[in-house]
Amino acid sequence: MLRDLLSGNFDPVEFATILIALIVGITIHEFSHAFAADRLGDSLPRRQGRLTLSPLAHLDPVGTLLFLISGFGWGRPVQINPFALRAAPRVGEAIVAVAGPASNILLAAFIAIPLRLLPFFAEGLPGNADLIAASLLRGVLTYNLILAFFNLIPIFPLDGFAILKGLLPADLAFQLDQTRAWGTAILFLLVFAGGGILGSIIGPPIFFVSRVLIGN
Repeated sequence: MLRDLLSGNFDPVEFATILIALIVGITIHEFSHAFAADRLGDSLPRRQGRLTLSPLAHLDPVGTLLFLISGFGWGRPVQINPFALRAAPRVGEAIVAVAGPASNILLAAFIAIPLRLLPFFAEGLPGNADLIAASLLRGVLTYNLILAFFNLIPIFPLDGFAILKGLLPADLAFQLDQTRAWGTAILFLLVFAGGGILGSIIGPPIFFVSRVLIGN
């Protein structure tokens, strides 16, 4: 991270892992939102240039910088028109929302394949290439799981908010929507002042899925 670079405790492998995870994870995440909305009939993401795998269309400058400094950040949210979706607005928003975290979990599963196969090819790799490759793959896999399960927390503006709203009955969904105004404040409180609270929320599912994918 940048603060490690400034303090002299710079690990190039860790920095490369975070950077790759940031670019790949956020790009796939936001593209999946745009793709789901487009498939459901909303042309707004396509018209705004979000139906692309180019990282430049999805990375937010402030969110990227904050991610590199603190490990917490965000991409550019995909704007959708819920009334243009070929589904009830709340249901359509939930489908679009779940596409982002689902894509990160699928990407983690895909990365687990070469990670599991790496020991069989380690002898043919020069120097510590196998260790570096394993560290990069494991780091990108982990960061994608973090991105997925963090976004599944049902607090606005995270994806979990729209997913839960789509699953609840109309009256409960309306009550949940009333928390929208405090969502960002609650989220920042969890991230920056919550200590182990955030870890206790997303840590267990991250650990479980990681164990399923790579066995440790």
